Amino acid sequence: MRLLTLIGIGGNLDSPRWGPPRSTLSAALDELGREGVTICARSAWYRSEPVPPSDQPWFINAVAAVETGLDAAGLLAVMQAVETRFGRVRGVRNEARIVDLDLLDHGGERIDTESLILPHPRLHQRRFVLEPLAEIAPKWRHPVLGKTASQLLARIADEQPVERLPD
Repeated sequence: MRLLTLIGIGGNLDSPRWGPPRSTLSAALDELGREGVTICARSAWYRSEPVPPSDQPWFINAVAAVETGLDAAGLLAVMQAVETRFGRVRGVRNEARIVDLDLLDHGGERIDTESLILPHPRLHQRRFVLEPLAEIAPKWRHPVLGKTASQLLARIADEQPVERLPD
Protein backbone atom coordinates (compact mmCIF):
# COMPACT_ATOMS: atom_id res chain seq x y z
CA MET A 1 0.00 0.00 0.00
CA ARG A 2 1.32 3.47 -0.89
CA LEU A 3 0.77 6.17 1.71
CA LEU A 4 0.82 9.93 1.27
CA THR A 5 3.78 11.23 3.19
CA LEU A 6 5.07 14.72 4.00
CA ILE A 7 8.76 15.55 4.02
CA GLY A 8 10.39 18.77 5.16
CA ILE A 9 13.52 19.76 3.29
CA GLY A 10 15.99 22.45 4.21
CA GLY A 11 19.59 23.55 4.22
CA ASN A 12 21.74 26.62 4.65
CA LEU A 13 25.21 25.68 3.41
CA ASP A 14 26.53 25.54 -0.14
CA SER A 15 27.46 22.12 -1.47
CA PRO A 16 30.80 21.75 -3.26
CA ARG A 17 29.05 19.59 -5.87
CA TRP A 18 25.54 21.07 -6.25
CA GLY A 19 26.12 24.71 -5.30
CA PRO A 20 23.80 26.95 -3.27
CA PRO A 21 21.15 25.45 -0.97
CA ARG A 22 18.23 25.74 -3.40
CA SER A 23 20.10 23.80 -6.11
CA THR A 24 21.32 21.24 -3.61
CA LEU A 25 17.85 20.70 -2.15
CA SER A 26 16.32 20.27 -5.62
CA ALA A 27 18.99 17.67 -6.40
CA ALA A 28 18.23 15.88 -3.12
CA LEU A 29 14.54 15.67 -4.06
CA ASP A 30 15.55 14.26 -7.45
CA GLU A 31 17.69 11.68 -5.65
CA LEU A 32 14.71 10.63 -3.52
CA GLY A 33 12.84 10.08 -6.79
CA ARG A 34 15.60 7.74 -7.97
CA GLU A 35 15.14 5.84 -4.70
CA GLY A 36 11.49 5.09 -5.51
CA VAL A 37 9.93 8.00 -3.63
CA THR A 38 7.45 9.76 -5.93
CA ILE A 39 7.30 13.53 -5.45
CA CYS A 40 3.60 14.43 -5.84
CA ALA A 41 3.85 18.11 -4.91
CA ARG A 42 6.44 20.56 -3.65
CA SER A 43 5.81 23.91 -2.07
CA ALA A 44 7.56 27.05 -3.13
CA TRP A 45 10.99 27.65 -1.61
CA TYR A 46 11.09 29.72 1.55
CA ARG A 47 13.92 31.55 3.28
CA SER A 48 13.88 31.41 7.06
CA GLU A 49 15.89 32.49 10.05
CA PRO A 50 17.62 29.66 11.94
CA VAL A 51 15.62 28.23 14.87
CA PRO A 52 16.78 28.91 17.50
CA PRO A 53 18.19 32.23 16.26
CA SER A 54 21.93 32.19 15.63
CA ASP A 55 24.57 33.82 13.45
CA GLN A 56 24.56 31.00 10.89
CA PRO A 57 23.17 31.61 7.38
CA TRP A 58 19.41 31.64 6.89
CA PHE A 59 17.84 28.41 5.65
CA ILE A 60 16.08 27.55 2.43
CA ASN A 61 13.05 25.32 3.14
CA ALA A 62 10.19 23.56 1.39
CA VAL A 63 7.75 20.74 2.03
CA ALA A 64 7.09 17.90 -0.37
CA ALA A 65 4.15 15.53 -0.51
CA VAL A 66 5.40 12.14 -1.63
CA GLU A 67 4.16 8.61 -2.23
CA THR A 68 6.16 5.57 -1.29
CA GLY A 69 5.68 1.88 -0.68
CA LEU A 70 8.21 2.06 2.15
CA ASP A 71 7.20 1.94 5.78
CA ALA A 72 8.21 4.91 7.92
CA ALA A 73 11.46 3.35 9.16
CA GLY A 74 12.45 2.32 5.63
CA LEU A 75 11.73 5.78 4.26
CA LEU A 76 13.70 7.41 7.08
CA ALA A 77 16.67 5.16 6.22
CA VAL A 78 16.47 6.21 2.55
CA MET A 79 16.24 9.88 3.52
CA GLN A 80 19.25 9.63 5.82
CA ALA A 81 21.25 7.81 3.12
CA VAL A 82 20.47 10.65 0.69
CA GLU A 83 21.54 13.21 3.31
CA THR A 84 24.84 11.37 3.75
CA ARG A 85 25.46 11.18 -0.01
CA PHE A 86 24.87 14.94 -0.18
CA GLY A 87 27.46 15.65 2.52
CA ARG A 88 25.32 15.90 5.64
CA VAL A 89 27.43 15.42 8.73
CA ARG A 90 25.48 14.94 11.95
CA GLY A 91 26.96 16.79 14.89
CA VAL A 92 25.42 19.43 17.11
CA ARG A 93 21.64 19.80 16.99
CA ASN A 94 20.38 22.83 14.99
CA GLU A 95 23.77 23.44 13.38
CA ALA A 96 24.27 24.69 9.84
CA ARG A 97 23.92 21.91 7.23
CA ILE A 98 23.97 21.18 3.53
CA VAL A 99 20.73 19.23 3.53
CA ASP A 100 18.16 18.21 6.12
CA LEU A 101 15.32 15.85 5.23
CA ASP A 102 12.65 15.51 7.93
CA LEU A 103 9.89 12.95 7.90
CA LEU A 104 6.92 15.06 9.01
CA ASP A 105 4.03 12.62 8.59
CA HIS A 106 3.59 9.17 7.07
CA GLY A 107 -0.07 8.52 6.37
CA GLY A 108 -1.14 9.78 9.79
CA GLU A 109 0.89 7.16 11.65
CA ARG A 110 1.79 7.76 15.26
CA ILE A 111 5.22 6.37 16.11
CA ASP A 112 7.39 7.05 19.14
CA THR A 113 10.66 5.13 19.14
CA GLU A 114 14.24 6.08 19.90
CA SER A 115 14.99 6.60 16.20
CA LEU A 116 11.67 7.96 14.89
CA ILE A 117 8.82 10.10 16.20
CA LEU A 118 5.76 10.71 14.02
CA PRO A 119 4.27 13.11 13.46
CA HIS A 120 7.46 15.19 13.66
CA PRO A 121 7.48 16.43 17.27
CA ARG A 122 8.14 20.11 16.48
CA LEU A 123 6.42 20.67 13.15
CA HIS A 124 3.47 22.46 14.76
CA GLN A 125 5.85 25.00 16.35
CA ARG A 126 7.78 25.98 13.23
CA ARG A 127 6.53 28.51 10.76
CA PHE A 128 9.21 27.45 8.23
CA VAL A 129 7.48 24.05 8.11
CA LEU A 130 3.85 25.13 8.45
CA GLU A 131 3.91 27.86 5.80
CA PRO A 132 5.03 25.55 2.96
CA LEU A 133 2.92 22.69 4.35
CA ALA A 134 -0.21 24.86 4.37
CA GLU A 135 0.58 25.89 0.80
CA ILE A 136 0.45 22.32 -0.59
CA ALA A 137 -1.86 20.63 1.96
CA PRO A 138 -3.89 23.26 3.87
CA LYS A 139 -6.45 20.68 5.02
CA TRP A 140 -3.88 18.16 6.26
CA ARG A 141 -4.66 17.33 9.89
CA HIS A 142 -2.05 16.86 12.56
CA PRO A 143 -2.57 13.25 13.73
CA VAL A 144 -2.22 14.17 17.42
CA LEU A 145 -3.50 17.75 17.67
CA GLY A 146 -6.36 17.36 15.18
CA LYS A 147 -5.76 20.83 13.72
CA THR A 148 -5.27 21.51 10.01
CA ALA A 149 -2.02 22.91 8.64
CA SER A 150 -3.78 26.25 8.10
CA GLN A 151 -5.09 26.33 11.68
CA LEU A 152 -1.65 25.50 13.09
CA LEU A 153 -0.04 28.19 10.94
CA ALA A 154 -2.53 30.79 12.19
CA ARG A 155 -1.38 30.06 15.77
CA ILE A 156 2.33 30.63 15.06
CA ALA A 157 3.82 33.90 16.18
CA ASP A 158 5.19 36.28 13.58
CA GLU A 159 8.52 36.31 15.44
CA GLN A 160 9.66 33.52 13.11
CA PRO A 161 10.59 35.36 9.89
CA VAL A 162 9.77 33.34 6.77
CA GLU A 163 9.95 34.75 3.26
CA ARG A 164 8.53 33.04 0.19
CA LEU A 165 11.07 33.10 -2.62
CA PRO A 166 10.16 33.77 -6.26
CA ASP A 167 10.17 30.73 -8.56
